[in-house]
Order: sequence, then structure tokens, then C-alpha cells
Amino acid sequence: MRDNVERWLIHEGLAFTDIKTDENTFCIRIRHAGRSGVPVEVFEPKAQPGILVVGCKVIMKNNQTLRYLAHTQKEKENFEEKVAQYCYSIRAINKNVTEEGKRKIGVYVVLDKKEDITQGGVIDAINSAAEKYDDVSRFLLKTF
Repeated sequence: MRDNVERWLIHEGLAFTDIKTDENTFCIRIRHAGRSGVPVEVFEPKAQPGILVVGCKVIMKNNQTLRYLAHTQKEKENFEEKVAQYCYSIRAINKNVTEEGKRKIGVYVVLDKKEDITQGGVIDAINSAAEKYDDVSRFLLKTF
């Protein structure tokens, strides 16, 4: 699957690099995707062979992270639930993480049907993930 994805990205003229992770069979980071040119990752989780995940991470601004950290556990859970509901409404899977001291919201599109894992399907998923990144960024600015 990795070779196909790399070939498709090259064909589309998208610059990418390999990322080494323990939890994925492979992970490719596209430097600039979508209209806003955000970094998007394409990977196959080791725990789910044959599944392709396309997504990006929205980095919360410093003032948003500080506000989040000042919340009680219940307020943090409410915020994460609100983000999850919004992501569900735009048909995205989300994951809240802290990496490199920054609070991030991962926004993902999952390709789990063999007929969807084609050049067109992957490119559409990359563009969709970039759009969802923009949507979640605007949502955070408006609500948090």
C-alpha cells in the first residue's frame, strides 16, 4: 500500500517525507495540502492492516492551551466532548493529544474499503482532511 500511496503523491506533485512511528506500518507527511497548505499525514496503523488513515493535527494557540490547562477535569471533558460532536458533524474522526508541549486536535478521514483506496480516493481524502483542518481551526477560534 505504501508504494501505491507514494506513487500517487508523486503523480499529483505533492512533496512528502517519511515519518518513523512504532504504531504505524508506514506514515507519510505531505508538507502542503489543500487550499491552505497544511501538513497532512497518510498512514496505515499496524493494529488495522488494510486501513488507510489520512489526517492532520490542529495545534491550539498558546492562549487556548493555557485556557484549556486552567480548566477543571470536568470542563476539559466538556470541551473535548464539544470538539468530538463538532468533528462528528463534519464527518471526521478526532483525537485530542498533547505533543511537544502543545495541545493538538487530530482530525482524520479513514479509508477502510478497498475500493476507496485508489489514487482518486486518497487525493480526495487528503483534500477533505485539509478542509476539516480549516473547519476545526475556525470552530476553535469561535468557541474557545
